[in-house]
Amino acid sequence: GSHDSFSYWVDDKSPVGPDQATAIKRLARISLVRKIIKKWSVTQNLTFKEQLEGGIRYFDLRVSSKPGEIGQEIYFIHGLFGIKVWDGLKEMNTFLEQHPKEVIFLDFNHFYAMDNSHHHFLINRIRSAFESKLCCVECVEYVTLLYMWEKKHQVLIFYHHPLYQEYPFLWPGNKMPAPWANTTNVHKLLQFLETTLGERSRYGTFHVSQAILTPRVKTIARHLVRGLKNTLVHRNLPMILNWVKAQKPGVMGVNIITSDFVELVDFAATVIALNDLLLEEDESAT
Repeated sequence: GSHDSFSYWVDDKSPVGPDQATAIKRLARISLVRKIIKKWSVTQNLTFKEQLEGGIRYFDLRVSSKPGEIGQEIYFIHGLFGIKVWDGLKEMNTFLEQHPKEVIFLDFNHFYAMDNSHHHFLINRIRSAFESKLCCVECVEYVTLLYMWEKKHQVLIFYHHPLYQEYPFLWPGNKMPAPWANTTNVHKLLQFLETTLGERSRYGTFHVSQAILTPRVKTIARHLVRGLKNTLVHRNLPMILNWVKAQKPGVMGVNIITSDFVELVDFAATVIALNDLLLEEDESAT
């Protein structure tokens, strides 16, 4: 999985998003400030298509309306506005059309400046984009690849808002817990990942291990121009990747792992290779 999957393009010419504090919105009237915000808002270099081609199958999505804009268009957002959600969904659907055995998870977990009419607009966009590819809510343990292939389903949508109850193809957010370490310290992050794996529920949910470091205000202040990638990610990725390599998938093991800048190391291939351990278990059982 990728963290803030859509942030490969954010618009430093647009106003700062409603996910930001009032003080930052005021400062961001200065175009140089918006350029700095962009350096800290971008967590991925690859487009959706490139991420899919590189093996990413879980997408972490934050969305917002544009306050003051006529209509109900919804955009991806992380500090600054990204592309229209509709354009991202179409790009993903094109990949799925070309690869009918691939399955993706879309996790809509933060909503900004959205009332119920915005939500219904977005949910209808999701339905229009994927139609029969959408997998309705089911017992998590039933949802194997074989199950998805037989039903010709390719998309699971997680929707962290009470309106999920009105649509059978929206999975509740509590089926995709993604505990967040909120630290700049790689040792604390790895300790947190270990602890939360130990606490994950045995059955009934998916589970995201967020292998990401989060800048503090003082981190940004000290390294304004360097940005997230050069300050936190580059330096710590090898250690994070070593943790990933040591994991086991399956019950009480890792399930979905997310990272920033997924192409900087062999992240997707390393995570995908963990599945071979399950095959080895099956072989030794038989």
